[in-house]
Amino acid sequence: MIQVRWRGFRNGRILAVAAMLVIAAAFSGCAGTGKTESEAVGTEYDEVTAETEEAEDASEVSSADEEMDVSETSGGEAEETATDAGEASAETGEMDSDAGEASAETGEKNPDAGEVSVENKDTEERTAGAEDEAAETGLDGNEDNGEEMTTERGFYAEEIPDDVFEMMQGKSYKADCPIPREDLRYIHVLHKTLEGETEEGVMVCHKVIAEDLLEIFKALYEQDYPIERMWLVDEYDAVDEYSMADNNSSCFNYRVISHTTTISKHGLGIAVDINPLYNPYTKMVNGERTVEPANGEPYLDREADFPYKIDENDLCYKLFIEHGFKWGGAWRSSKDYQHFELPDDRTEEIRALYK
Repeated sequence: MIQVRWRGFRNGRILAVAAMLVIAAAFSGCAGTGKTESEAVGTEYDEVTAETEEAEDASEVSSADEEMDVSETSGGEAEETATDAGEASAETGEMDSDAGEASAETGEKNPDAGEVSVENKDTEERTAGAEDEAAETGLDGNEDNGEEMTTERGFYAEEIPDDVFEMMQGKSYKADCPIPREDLRYIHVLHKTLEGETEEGVMVCHKVIAEDLLEIFKALYEQDYPIERMWLVDEYDAVDEYSMADNNSSCFNYRVISHTTTISKHGLGIAVDINPLYNPYTKMVNGERTVEPANGEPYLDREADFPYKIDENDLCYKLFIEHGFKWGGAWRSSKDYQHFELPDDRTEEIRALYK
C-alpha cells in the first residue's frame, strides 16, 4: 500500500521535534543543538582546496560546515535557531500532547518523533499524471522530454511545480539564492519503510544529479532498502536540525559556508543526507564532542547493530559511490555518516556558474 505524505507545513510536528531535541540536549549535558554548542566554543570551519593530506582534512571540515550549519539553514544566526527551538518549546506547555495529537491524526506510531501521514490530493494527482504519461508513451528508461524525465512509474524528475516552489520561498529557497529555478529538479520516488511498506518520497536537487538520484533510489526500492521518510526540508521550516532529528532524508537547502560567501554543497543541491538520525555528524571541538542531530548520539557507536546504519558494506553506500559521490563517513577530522556529496572538482565547476 502506498502512503501519500502531506507536504504542508505542520506546526505540531515542529514543536514535537523541538521538544525532543531539548530533552536530548538536557541528557547530553549541553544547551541547544550541536552546532550552537560548536559556535559557543568558537568553532569556525573554512573550506580549503588542495591535494595534500592537510587539504583533504580541510575539505572535510568544509563539507562538515556545509552540511551542519544550522544557523544558515534557518536563514539567520545559530543563536536564532536555538531561540526558535526554545520558543517552540515555550509556545506550548504540552509538547507530549502535540506529538500525541499528530500521532492520533495519522493512526501511525513513530518512536522517534511521530509521523504525519495524510492524503495529499496534489501529490497523488501529480503521481497519477506521471504514471498515465509513462503508460501512454511506453517510456521504460531515462528520457528528458524538456520538462520531465521518467524512469518508470513512481520515479520521475521535473522542474519544480509552482505550488512547491511557492512553499520553498524564504525557507530552502531564500531571497538571495542565485541558483535559478530551472537549474533545480523536483524528484519523486518510491521507497520502503523498515516495516516493508511502500511510501512516496520527494526531494529537490540540482539538475546535474537528478538522474543519478533516480537510479539510486530505484535500486534501493527494488532491494527493499529502508528509508524512514523523504520530505522536503521546507516541511521543517528549512531547519536542518529538526529535519535530521526526524530522520528525514533531504538534499537542497540554500545556504553559504559559515563566515564566507561560498555556496555550500547542500546550497547547490549536490549533497544528500540519508536516514540522518541513525547516521549522525560528529566532531571533537576543543575537547568536547558535538553531535548533529543531538538525538543521534546513541548511534555514534558504529560497531553496534541498529536499523538504517550506513557503512561501507551498506547498499546505499555502494550505490552512491558507484555514481561518483563521496561519503562523509570516510572523512578524517570529522564523521558525517548520513552525507553523500559530489567531489570537490565537480563542485567548483558548478559553483563557478553562480559567481
